[in-house]
Amino acid sequence: MSMTPPGTTAPGTYGTSGAPGSVPSGSPDGTGASAAERPRGLLRSGFGLIGPRHGRHVLSVEQVDSLALPIGDDGVVIGVDAGGQPAVLGLNRPTPYDVVLIGGLWTAQVLALRAAATGARVAVETGRAQAWMQMVHAMGGGQNGMSVHDVGRVPPQGASAGNPVLVVRDCGMRPPRGRVVAGPWQSILTLLPYLSPVAPRLLRQARLVGVQRVSPDEAAEIGRALALPRGDVESLPTLTDGVTLWCADRDRQYVMTQPTDAETGLFGTPRRMD
Repeated sequence: MSMTPPGTTAPGTYGTSGAPGSVPSGSPDGTGASAAERPRGLLRSGFGLIGPRHGRHVLSVEQVDSLALPIGDDGVVIGVDAGGQPAVLGLNRPTPYDVVLIGGLWTAQVLALRAAATGARVAVETGRAQAWMQMVHAMGGGQNGMSVHDVGRVPPQGASAGNPVLVVRDCGMRPPRGRVVAGPWQSILTLLPYLSPVAPRLLRQARLVGVQRVSPDEAAEIGRALALPRGDVESLPTLTDGVTLWCADRDRQYVMTQPTDAETGLFGTPRRMD
């Protein structure tokens, strides 16, 4: 990094008369001083360190936007997109967040495990507790923030910014209205193996919908409910195991969920059917 040689002062830096936070040209007591003495005088008067004095360290107003940093890209890595880049789902939010997944148990369990790995507590409401117990045991018997409850028996979770919660509702094709609903720092993931009469209501309420391989008739109905383009509707019956089309408002993204070795040991390879 180049520095201006001692004894010089770049325009607009300390020592320039009239600049904000500057002192009159000369010594701190206002008397005349040589250029070499001015930086030392500034330090003695408490105006800060002598930093780089080169034009390339100065930004114009138009260039300030280039300093923007990415914010809001934290969350659960649910797979990779079509370009091979990580696809991140922000489940821990200060506002209610409902997610519906029309797909397989395998994907729901991977999402739950990864959410727990980010520090969220996971409460599973299910009619098939045995399908989740291996995961609970692997996480320490429920001591690491995961619990399994019968349908309709999920207690209040006490979610907060420091203690976010994900409630997974694995209640079959016709899940009843849940006692625990989405709220600040508490997201709800509802798993539907297929479409059912309650699906349109859930899709309307959801902020995010994930769709895995479905039949052509189901794809047509989902396409109407989500206003999907014809190409997406035609692709849904052909999706391979582990691929999900995630839809939020008008945004759509295909994501391939690739298991880690530990996830393969727990859940096996990706599959749509349970």
